[in-house]
Amino acid sequence: MDPVAGALLKMLALLSAQTCSTVVAGNTYNCDAPLASALPRVSFSSSSELSSSHGPGFASLNRRDGAGGWTPLVSNKYQWLQIDLGERMKVTAVATQGGYGSSDWVTSYLLMFSDSGRNWKQYRREESFWGFPGNTNSDSVVHYRLQPPLEARFLRFLPLAWNSKGRIGMRIEVYGCAYRSEMVNFDGKSFLLYTINQKSISSMKEIITLKFKTRQSDGILLHREGQNGKHITLELVKGKLILFFNSGGANLPSLDAQVTLTLGSLLDDQHWHSVLIEVLNTHINFTVDKHTHRFQAEGEASLLDLDYKISFGGIPGLGKSVVFPHKSFNGCFENLFYNGVDIIDLSKKHKPEILIMGNVSFSCSHPQTVPVTFLSSRSYLALPHPTGENSIAVTFQFRTWNRAGLLLKSQFLHWSGALVLVLSDGKLKLSLCPPGQPVRAVIAGDGLNDGQWHSVSLSANGNHLSLKVDNDVSSAAHSLRGQSHSANTYYFGGYPDNSSGSQCENPLGGFQGCLKLISIGSTVVDPISIQQGALGNFSDLQIDSCGITDRCLPSYCEHGGECSQSWDTFSCDCTHTGYVGATCHSSLYERSCEAYKHRGNSSGFYFIDSDGSGPLGPALVYCNMTDSAWTSVQHNGSHLARVKSSHGESPQPVIFKYMASMDQLQALIDQADHCQQELAFHCRKSRLSAHLDGTPVSWWVGRTNETHTYWGGSLPDAQKCTCGLEGNCIDSQYHCNCDADQDEWTSDTGVLSHKEHLPVTQVMMTDAGRPHSEAAYTLGPLLCRGDNSFWNSASFNTETSYLHFPTFRGELSADVSFFFKTTASSGVFVENLGITDFIRLELRAPTEVTFSFDVGNGPCEVTVQSPTPFNDNRWHHVKAERNVKEASLQVDQLPQKFQPAPTGGHLLLQLNSQLFIGGTASRQRGFLGCIRFLQLNGMALDLEGRAKVTPGVEAGCAGHCSSYGHLCHNGGRCQERHRGVACDCTSSAYEGPFCSHEISAYFGAGSSIIYSFQEHHNYTFNGNSSSLAALFHEELTLTREIVTLSFRTTGTPSLLLFVSSVYEEYLSVILASNGSLQIRYKLDRHREPDVFNFDFKNLADGQLHNVKINREAAVVFVEVNQNARRRATLSSGMEFNAVKSLVLGMILEPPGADPDTRRAAARGFTGCLSAVRFSHAAPLKAALRLVGPARVTVHGQVAAGSRCAVGAGPGSRARELAPRLSRGSGYSGPTDEGEPLINADRSDSAVIGGVVAVVIFILLCVTAIAIRIYQQRWLYQKNESDISKAGDNAEIALKSELNMQNTVSESQKEYFF
Repeated sequence: MDPVAGALLKMLALLSAQTCSTVVAGNTYNCDAPLASALPRVSFSSSSELSSSHGPGFASLNRRDGAGGWTPLVSNKYQWLQIDLGERMKVTAVATQGGYGSSDWVTSYLLMFSDSGRNWKQYRREESFWGFPGNTNSDSVVHYRLQPPLEARFLRFLPLAWNSKGRIGMRIEVYGCAYRSEMVNFDGKSFLLYTINQKSISSMKEIITLKFKTRQSDGILLHREGQNGKHITLELVKGKLILFFNSGGANLPSLDAQVTLTLGSLLDDQHWHSVLIEVLNTHINFTVDKHTHRFQAEGEASLLDLDYKISFGGIPGLGKSVVFPHKSFNGCFENLFYNGVDIIDLSKKHKPEILIMGNVSFSCSHPQTVPVTFLSSRSYLALPHPTGENSIAVTFQFRTWNRAGLLLKSQFLHWSGALVLVLSDGKLKLSLCPPGQPVRAVIAGDGLNDGQWHSVSLSANGNHLSLKVDNDVSSAAHSLRGQSHSANTYYFGGYPDNSSGSQCENPLGGFQGCLKLISIGSTVVDPISIQQGALGNFSDLQIDSCGITDRCLPSYCEHGGECSQSWDTFSCDCTHTGYVGATCHSSLYERSCEAYKHRGNSSGFYFIDSDGSGPLGPALVYCNMTDSAWTSVQHNGSHLARVKSSHGESPQPVIFKYMASMDQLQALIDQADHCQQELAFHCRKSRLSAHLDGTPVSWWVGRTNETHTYWGGSLPDAQKCTCGLEGNCIDSQYHCNCDADQDEWTSDTGVLSHKEHLPVTQVMMTDAGRPHSEAAYTLGPLLCRGDNSFWNSASFNTETSYLHFPTFRGELSADVSFFFKTTASSGVFVENLGITDFIRLELRAPTEVTFSFDVGNGPCEVTVQSPTPFNDNRWHHVKAERNVKEASLQVDQLPQKFQPAPTGGHLLLQLNSQLFIGGTASRQRGFLGCIRFLQLNGMALDLEGRAKVTPGVEAGCAGHCSSYGHLCHNGGRCQERHRGVACDCTSSAYEGPFCSHEISAYFGAGSSIIYSFQEHHNYTFNGNSSSLAALFHEELTLTREIVTLSFRTTGTPSLLLFVSSVYEEYLSVILASNGSLQIRYKLDRHREPDVFNFDFKNLADGQLHNVKINREAAVVFVEVNQNARRRATLSSGMEFNAVKSLVLGMILEPPGADPDTRRAAARGFTGCLSAVRFSHAAPLKAALRLVGPARVTVHGQVAAGSRCAVGAGPGSRARELAPRLSRGSGYSGPTDEGEPLINADRSDSAVIGGVVAVVIFILLCVTAIAIRIYQQRWLYQKNESDISKAGDNAEIALKSELNMQNTVSESQKEYFF
């Protein structure tokens, strides 16, 4: 038989023996035979026994002889029951009973295992730090299957809790099968070199499996080299396994340059750890114990292209291509296989393909150390000073994750001074406390809380005291001068009486961690003697085991959060991740621009996280808040790109890179209601399609790497441009302008809107290589509108109705968020059940929302209470999260509530039922109302789609204005939409999506705006009687009005506002000659006006000021700049009769006005007015936006402005006053005699207006061209800095040529720059 085939058969037989196929007690296939019942009584041992009839030999399952089980002398947590299986066995299950016919049983216990009967390790189940569940009576049997199984010779059961009315009592059974293995031992100077059979090498896959154990924290496990620095090396570094690899192309002179995969932690614990390495061409799967790291190497070079030699345990020779500091491995390997070849078996048989270097043995026996675990801050170990020794000499090793804790404390025997050694901030601090003298201290080491073993040597001889850490020759011993004597007692890890009166008090608490190799003087301390009570005393220790656990392996910190830990817990640093929470699970950002809009945010750059707590990170986008929320994602090619070919070769395609990853873009597009991208081609004798057969010579590529030849507005199969669809191409024979192949610049522009193809990732134009052929193109940003999940909702009409979805998978982290509204007093929103685990969110009472769950530690609840009821038929937002650290619940903006997870408890939330929305599995306590935008771990559920096929549930939910109406500001009215709301700004002086953009105008000297209420009255009562009908009677009589305006000026006197009536009643708002604000009401022409004077400051100071007037009958409230308030009662009347017109600016003869008002009216107003509103009338909006059929007359120079003071609040220094612009700037219409705009038809005005319009249009075109060139040049330099200067000059030349072209019709979609 071929030796390779024979070795493969051996490996298969051995692997089958290791899993389930073994011959034990006649069971051939299942590895669950009872192992303990057949053992002699001497195989059982214990910490103590109550009597000879309660000895460990009676502890087999179902035994009734003796006292019917094992019971220790004292029932406490230091007792144990041990079983010796005779050899290493695979253990798959355990079972326990109490003492026969007694009240003695154990309710929970720890399971420990060992190969040698020393250095025990705890078996941890389901990532839980708690023990196993025990019994509830004396005779029932509780089984527990071990997943995964363990291999060990010795097992030890440690009772944690027992029946409070009895004692500890146990009977046990262990199930499993035989475990056979091949072992090899390396002494730190030896290794195996295996020459691979070239015929057996697979070009596609290599697999290496092994187990190892060691007490050294560093060492090479395997190494294989290739040419050009290519190599794979597996090395143990500080107790972690690191797989170094290099696919070639560069020599790596240092460890820092390596590409690495790191797995495992605390692997130097002298216990077996499994390793699996799978190399599949450029892919690597690296597994240590239960954790796997997957990696794909860059490029196409195979990682399998290596030499035919591989070494295990060390690296042969020096001066090879791979050079980095390393140590050979000191420890044992077990079941070492390379591609199915049993390396250890070949070595034992001294096969020629194996070269053994150094002292290699084929058994595994190492001296066992006995560690001691300090379980809590109350733990301590007290040891006496050796008799006959007058000096102090203490050595030990320790490991911990804690940054601080007491390591050693001792009082001197004949002296009141003390010696204290503490770990503080990861450093050792030794303090000497002489009586009556200041405390002296030295510090040594750094970062000693890294979980590694560190050695400490402390000695005192005469008056010299020294401290050394880790025997590092680079760090000199620190010393303190002072008198010292022999000690009385040494306290390690803590002190039984903290009020000792010593000057060296320890404010840091006790030590939590492990100690080993303790020596005092020349005496080596035996921890087993301590355990048996023969030496010293202790409290809360675990002897013969180091219980340190790496709580950051695996790391429960999500989204790149950094894990740090102490002995009891871990924490996550979420800085710069974009996520928050105990495990960095919840996103800081909204899911979409739609969500930002309905928080009231304005347009701007925002981070959006399309999948919430899912794996995709946040992306920076621009949100354009219009009536819809548009999302804009830029790319690196927004400039005008010229297509050119060199030496007859086809031009290279341009690849566009976006400010978001392709996965992020896909998520954004999928959740949007609509997406589009504008693509414009500019061409001269350059075609999009070939003439003869229509074969495309230009195309673009979408996100799925598919090539597309359709252009804006057409179907994917129709190779047409926009002009072809509209039938207005410059040559009707072709479907695109560019296909006309004319010797002049033309263009085709269209909007791509098929979501499944967006975004554009490449553009290719190949027809630019002919003589005189030139082409260019521009690609706009990706634009997406809406969020199809944000308004996705369902209405639950009966308590028995619900929606069901697949089981929620949130084992380690689960978050649920949604909106709800209801009038019911209670109901269940979400429920998912397991066998015992569950998760539920409910409205428990009108003012209470409760999040309850169970992961195996018992039910937990988090409740948020509100001072106001939740059942107010308004939308309320709920966000609940449960992770391994805590549970949290937040409703609306109420304080978030937290519930910490129990220490050492179960971690996994295991559910198996359907997910119920709006109801429960029992069809009771169902929810009545609406649920919207439901997300589970970042995934939005389609409630509407499921509701359409579910009885008792309706898709959608009406009535959003009650919740979002507050977003409509400044008199805007909320309007319901099927999916959301909109703000109607018709009656507001503002505009924009939330009526928050003020409308401003700059008034020149002698200018004015006259607003006629007669036309407004007719329009209102004929078309929209709900707006002003409540205010105007048939004679337009007002008993109340609200007036608002903002202004900025330096001129006095000034008329800000004048409202007059048919009966010469009026309201005037003026600035007097001294700059004081005066408000004058005259509601009876036979009386003098009521005058309100605000003379607290000069308001003609060039700053922005706000005025608000609110009249209710004869009572007037006036507010200036939101702080100066005044209330007054009118004497001139209570009604404003027959309101006629409103004037802003100059008016020559105000009817019936007083002298001061006439002087201000003659002077008019020069400056900026904004947000002018008289009740529901907005004169500036009517004049500048031409809203509705209202008759507005404009005189003189009135120019629209963005704001009177951008970025300035009331009373702040404003910018330059009104620029001297004519109405032609942003406005069209007559400018001479103030004829109403809708009747402006005078011929001379038309001529003048036309001339002005042409001149201004030319100026604007020139300005736009200059700005466009500047923008394009800036973007080009910013995004494509690596393009040569020649390319830049060519682009400038192209733009210049484009600028010199003649104007063509808009229908041809040509662009000129």
